Amino acid sequence: MGDVDSTLLTSWPTLLLVLVTYPLLRALYNSHLHPLAKTPGPRSWACSRLPFVWSLLRGTIVHDVERLHRRHGPILRIAPDEVTFASDGAWHDIFMPRPHHQPFLKDPTWWRTQPRQPMSLISAIAPDQHARIRRALAPGFTLRALKAQEPILHLYANLFIDRLRDILSEKPGREMTLDIGPWFNFFTFDIFGDLGFGESFDCLQNSQYHPWIRLLFSSVKAASFIAAAKFYPWLAWVLVKCIPPSLKKMSADHFNQIADKVDRRLNYELSRPDIMSHVIGANGENKMSRGEINATFMVLTTAGSETTATVLTGTLNYLVNNPDKLAILTAEVRGAFQTEQDFTLERLRKLPYLQAAISEGLRLCPPIPWVLPRLVPHGGDTVCGQWFPGGTRVSIQAYSINRDPKYFHSPTEFQPERWLPEASTDPTSPFRGDRRQALQAFSMGPRSCMGQYLAWAEMMLVLARLLWTFDVHAVDGRRVRWEDLRTFLLVEKKPVEIRMCLKRAVSLS
Repeated sequence: MGDVDSTLLTSWPTLLLVLVTYPLLRALYNSHLHPLAKTPGPRSWACSRLPFVWSLLRGTIVHDVERLHRRHGPILRIAPDEVTFASDGAWHDIFMPRPHHQPFLKDPTWWRTQPRQPMSLISAIAPDQHARIRRALAPGFTLRALKAQEPILHLYANLFIDRLRDILSEKPGREMTLDIGPWFNFFTFDIFGDLGFGESFDCLQNSQYHPWIRLLFSSVKAASFIAAAKFYPWLAWVLVKCIPPSLKKMSADHFNQIADKVDRRLNYELSRPDIMSHVIGANGENKMSRGEINATFMVLTTAGSETTATVLTGTLNYLVNNPDKLAILTAEVRGAFQTEQDFTLERLRKLPYLQAAISEGLRLCPPIPWVLPRLVPHGGDTVCGQWFPGGTRVSIQAYSINRDPKYFHSPTEFQPERWLPEASTDPTSPFRGDRRQALQAFSMGPRSCMGQYLAWAEMMLVLARLLWTFDVHAVDGRRVRWEDLRTFLLVEKKPVEIRMCLKRAVSLS
């Protein structure tokens, strides 16, 4: 027994020495001998994944990385095995198919389907699996489909305006201060509920979030912690074991609510021009498995709603804080339509300043500020002219690109004029040199956002209807700087309060 105790005593110092020296040796290797050792970036981020994880958990990842890009350049090492780019050429090299190049696949650390969980459009990593699911969904997101869906958009735009009118009618002086962010969310979630499941979430009708959506927002920060833990498999294993049964049940209930909505929609006997109608084959057989439908429509509910609402909230926030730009857009909208019935998507597309204001909102308030990494294929490949070994994580910092003076004049200012047609041809325009193609708000390539036509339609319609019906202003002392908002995979929005009243030409009758 004494010999055993002696062995244990002598082994502990050895174990302690290993625990102390291994991280140090690993950090030295990452810093000086790793294939990425010569890639620009801060030494601390190159040595260990910990600075990245800390930044992710604090919600400051996009701001921290932007500062590092300004210091170290457009190609930046942000972890031992990850490089991020603030260069417009990276969009093409990483996301677009290139002849004689293998595709850059999604990083499984972020996207791998959980065990015993069905695959979704977002989690499908293999190109053939993703293409199969996308083919089933794509017809529901075309311009032709949008034309058939337009009456549904107008239905919720009318409800959006009516509910705000109702609330305003009860206020003294018919004027009120309102946090507009939730209302944009009500609008976009209700539309996707109708287009995706044949039934609204009734957020507008009830002037509050549906419980499913409220739970979604409350879990956003938790998702960042889960993502961070995946870099340390042992920690992820421990976290999974520590999840209380009540939380597991809540997660299951959250998923089952969407599954129930899918059930009801698939059992409809009447034909509707919605997204789900294109998933159902002509012979009644679904083009995707039932599990894939449930999982895909669950993620699309967020991807197709919260992101659009983020851009709307950010755009209006910039407009009210730039009254001269707001006045131009308001005059354009009110000059183009005489009655509410005159609004159509076709006519809205012909309003140049409306298009420009939304484009500028997409630039300064990207719904996904940090484009999650892809993996350099086996054997290595080049990005922006630099070779990287296979397995290197490569990501794009949309937030940094969109605010780079190399691409945009006065990059931190809200200037819709940069998107007007004459800006690229007028030799006196300060925006003539802007590289507008650097903005890729809906990504590029085979995995670009299918819902961009729908998103543009929602943004044009609700923003124009809002400014046509109401006079809106900033609230002194309560202004929000979008640059101060944190990012936990999604943007964590603060209340964007506006002062509003009915314009004189519109009555409550």
